[in-house]
This record gives sequence, structure tokens and C-alpha cells, in this order.
Amino acid sequence: MPGNGHSVPGTSLSGRPPAGSRAPAPAPPPVERGLDRVDHSILRLLQQDGRASIRSVAERVHVSRANAYARIARMMEDGVIRGFTARVDHERAGQGASAYVTLKIVQNSWRTVRDQLLELPGVAHIALVGGEFDVLMLVHTPDNRALRELVLGSIQSIPQVLATQTLLVFEETDQVPPA
Repeated sequence: MPGNGHSVPGTSLSGRPPAGSRAPAPAPPPVERGLDRVDHSILRLLQQDGRASIRSVAERVHVSRANAYARIARMMEDGVIRGFTARVDHERAGQGASAYVTLKIVQNSWRTVRDQLLELPGVAHIALVGGEFDVLMLVHTPDNRALRELVLGSIQSIPQVLATQTLLVFEETDQVPPA
């Protein structure tokens, strides 16, 4: 449990299951409180190991367990920390085909398109962007046949999607903050 120096897999600091829902959460209120050096150190440690215990985090940033717990809880409440997750090797997890898919969509249809894209299997990330296209998304599928079906059969069948372009990922590396 938090406070005793041990992490409990599958729970958050509040004891509730971690937010794993694909539906977008309401935006938290704007952060009024700034982050100091200790907060940034805590964030870096949690990005390296989201399962680190409160005791371990506190020792490594040289604050009390109560202080570390309060800082993490505050950053969660402020929406700075949105959740904890595992870094996955998609190929080893049976998702050997990855691609970035760009979409051009009907003007003012972002929320409708986003909600439909979130329902599709293999969608890892979706962003509304500016430039030549409107949406950039990262997808992982078992193979190229499944990728083809996802793009041609599912994404292009969304009425508000005007065009897509698929960029195959040959190799990927996650950036982990340095220790």
C-alpha cells in the first residue's frame, strides 16, 4: 500500500484500479501550481519505473515518504501524472506490424472521428495535428494483413475520413528518461 513503501500492482495511489479505459477522460483543471526540481525528479523516476515504491522514490529524491506521496498525489490530481503503464515490445506481444496512419478529416469532425478511432483494435495513440493532415495515429497489428484491414476496412469506412496515408514502422525505440 502507498505509504508503507510497497507498490500494489493494478492499483493507483488512491487504491483504485488504474485508468485503463480508452475513452478520453475529462480534462483536468489547468495546473496552477508549478513543478519544482523534486517534482521533476519524481516524474523522471516514475517514467523509468512506474512500479517504484513510495519508499524508493522518497529515498532517491531525498524527501520523506509522506512528502513523496503528497507530491505524487498532487501531480495526479493536477493531471500532470495521467496514469501508469507498461512499455511493451509489440513484436514479442504478437503485434508485429506497426504503422503511423495520417488522416485528412472533414472540418470540425475531430471529436466524432476520435471516438470512432478509439473503438478500433490496435490503436495506440491518436493526435489532432496541424499541417498537411489532420490526425496522426500509431497502430499495432499482428501482421500486414490485419493492418490492411484496419486501414482499408475500418478507418477508411468512417464517413468523416477523407483520406489516409500509412507509414510502416520498420523499427521503434521508446525514449526513457535518463537516470
